[in-house]
Amino acid sequence: MSSVPRYTPHYTVDDYRHWEGDWELWSGTAVAMTPSPFGRHGGMLARLVTALTNGIDSAGCNASVLAEIDWIVAEDTVVRPDASVICGEPPDGHIESAPAIVVEVLSATTRERDLNHKRDLYENEGVPWYLIADPDNASVDLLKLNDQGRYVSISIEESVELAICGDCRFTIDFRRCLGRELP
Repeated sequence: MSSVPRYTPHYTVDDYRHWEGDWELWSGTAVAMTPSPFGRHGGMLARLVTALTNGIDSAGCNASVLAEIDWIVAEDTVVRPDASVICGEPPDGHIESAPAIVVEVLSATTRERDLNHKRDLYENEGVPWYLIADPDNASVDLLKLNDQGRYVSISIEESVELAICGDCRFTIDFRRCLGRELP
């Protein structure tokens, strides 16, 4: 057995900016993005983005809904949520502060990442709302950051009122997002 330590590279945002292809950067480790999602995934994401945009616009909130935009979390961490809601106008480049809402739509290849690693990252970075959609069983799990900085699951009936960006409040009807009636 070799006593030579194994070399594990530690990448930064500067390295990331020079890569070809689709990657995320998790605490200095390069993580390949999966191929583009299938139809149900894309359809559910489109409905959720539309619902968020309509709710924000109807409430007159100063917030922007962005799809597939990189969030530079730290010098060695970059993620690309399926969708994000940020306070204010869209940035000229990447997102550089915690979004008000992050949306991830699960797929077979991202399920474990979205439910564990990204959940922990979003919680630790103070993302107030994490919406996890599952097209396989047409469900949504809505997590809200509590006063202790931990996610708690919010019960979804037909619709839910979300509060973001200080005083902005709007409602999302999840039945329409899921394309079915909730149980």
